[in-house]
Amino acid sequence: MSKVRIFQLSQIALLGFIAVWLSVQLNGCASDSYTAQGATRGATTGAVSGAVGGIFTALVFGGDPAEAAARGAVYGGAVGGTAGAIAGSEADRQVKQQQDAQLAKLRQQIGDETYSGLEALADCRHDVSLQQANKAQQSENPNYGLAGLWLEILSYADQKDEAKARSLFPTVVEKDRDIKSEAQAEETMRKALNSLMNIREEYKLPRVCSG
Repeated sequence: MSKVRIFQLSQIALLGFIAVWLSVQLNGCASDSYTAQGATRGATTGAVSGAVGGIFTALVFGGDPAEAAARGAVYGGAVGGTAGAIAGSEADRQVKQQQDAQLAKLRQQIGDETYSGLEALADCRHDVSLQQANKAQQSENPNYGLAGLWLEILSYADQKDEAKARSLFPTVVEKDRDIKSEAQAEETMRKALNSLMNIREEYKLPRVCSG
């Protein structure tokens, strides 16, 4: 195993420890308190957005969608948990600053429009995610445009409108240097869609959108 790979895994393990530590600290509050409720909601929202955002960084820059989703969930969960709590210790604030920086980096990598569509996609609000996808594809930044294209594809596929999703594969082959064929685009879409559904299931959301 390379030194780079070992370092990456150690980072993920450290972030995982931080997220667990935050959970323990927050659960120390009374379960019916506003602090505890806010922390729970914040952690869930942050983790879902971070995890789905991780999928898109993999789609745009390469890598395994599932691994990127897990890494993004740790970033988002720590941010959400800390942001949902009333001002805590200096350690809490330092962790929040570090994790805020990670989510800010995620937003910078995939663009504001795609980032804004993450929670909508996870929450099955496809009208919103498609609107954001369209806006993203108008960007002059090619990475933002590609993220928006994948957001559109996953929004259609998640609605089981695979004909519309597949109609975008030629554009993916043209614009995504890592995708060499429509068959590869199909395989990538399947992996990303499965990661999305796993994220929903993990955070107690419906795995498959109804209607």
